Amino acid sequence: MYHVVGGGIAGLAAAYRLRDRGHEVTVIEAGDDLGGLAATYETSGEQIEKFYHHLSKSEETIVELAEELGLGDDVEWRIGENAYYVDGVVHPLDTPWQILAYPHMSLYDKFRLGMLTTGVDVRGGWPSFDTYDDLAAFEDVPIKEFVVDHTTRGVYDQFVDPLLDAKFGERKKDVSAAWFLGRVKFRGERDLLRGEVLGYLQGGFGRLLDTLVEAVGHDHIQMGTRVTEVGVTDGRVATVTLDDGDERVEESEGIVVATMPNVLEALTGYECAVDFQGALCAVVTLEESLTDTYWLNVAHDAPFGALIEHTNFVPPERYGGDHLLYVASYVQSLDDPRWQASDAKLRDLWLSEIASMFPAFDRSVVSEFRLARAPRAAPVYERGYLDLVVPYNLADELAEGIYYAGMASPAQYPERSLDGGVVAGFECADRITAKGAMPDAPEARVSPDLSD
Repeated sequence: MYHVVGGGIAGLAAAYRLRDRGHEVTVIEAGDDLGGLAATYETSGEQIEKFYHHLSKSEETIVELAEELGLGDDVEWRIGENAYYVDGVVHPLDTPWQILAYPHMSLYDKFRLGMLTTGVDVRGGWPSFDTYDDLAAFEDVPIKEFVVDHTTRGVYDQFVDPLLDAKFGERKKDVSAAWFLGRVKFRGERDLLRGEVLGYLQGGFGRLLDTLVEAVGHDHIQMGTRVTEVGVTDGRVATVTLDDGDERVEESEGIVVATMPNVLEALTGYECAVDFQGALCAVVTLEESLTDTYWLNVAHDAPFGALIEHTNFVPPERYGGDHLLYVASYVQSLDDPRWQASDAKLRDLWLSEIASMFPAFDRSVVSEFRLARAPRAAPVYERGYLDLVVPYNLADELAEGIYYAGMASPAQYPERSLDGGVVAGFECADRITAKGAMPDAPEARVSPDLSD
């Protein structure tokens, strides 16, 4: 029997793959809900994720999983329109002519930014097409230094810096240029006439979670249960201690920890140096649309970093005609006043800011405001991050039979994603299966492939 700690998408993916390969598995989830950051709310129609999610074309593993589970035909590829709110104006930034019309950068700024996003280094006057292939070469380079060197100061000041403020706040100076480059590579393909092509699962990603649960089997999932101790004998996992109000010890061939690394540390003593930031994310139900865009980045010092109008991406008819708006903010400390604020106070703060940005906005169109909080929502991708990731197989560091598939795994770089969770879960399951098939074979350490 293998025990998977955590019932998010990584844990469910690991359990699914292990069961598919003939292993006995039990998923242990401490909470009362499955899904982690992909958990959902009910609406007047289809479910909606508590934290916004979409797919990029580069996220292939989760699409393959959906196909394997019979949901492949329900993966929809749509245009996710992007814009930038600057000085009271919404500037669409999807098509070449919209970008050319953006008034806050010079034509030369836009040219240099365009070359970078297409992977072409034009420094020195002669184009190079392989400068950015090796992301590790930029692991120790600050983003500001990189952007100014590889584009212009105008690109950094007028475009990149406000985005970094929204994403990393006071930690932006610590973030690696490798993350920035990887993020550019990670994004989906673009339709030159319309914008970025993004994916969504009809009915929401909760359907994928539900289908995974069915495939794993409800009898193989224990809710409201914690793993409190891992017993090791002769350098191998032998037992786990479970607590659901009553403590008991079960024999175990190994564990897959598919949670935040603080849980791994509590169970095993393994110290992970990756820093995490929290997230506040509200789903606001509106009687009418706020904007014409899907993803609106905010350049000024607002109490949120982005307004993401989901029903400008997925039709409102899917949600009983309601318009659904995500209001999202990262916090670098749980002492942040926004994190400390009550839901009611944050609702008032955020809606007041929206009203100041859009004078025609009438609060009476807000029928529901649901706020989700995640104290560890995303890593801070600081310089040297790749040296901090937790290996999938921790046999050398801890004991045979301990695996890690959480958010500090190699699969969650250059950006954490649902796809990364599936990849991490599969990677751990595949290593367990390989060990069983070839007990004397050396364990291969797989680093994230950042070249594509």
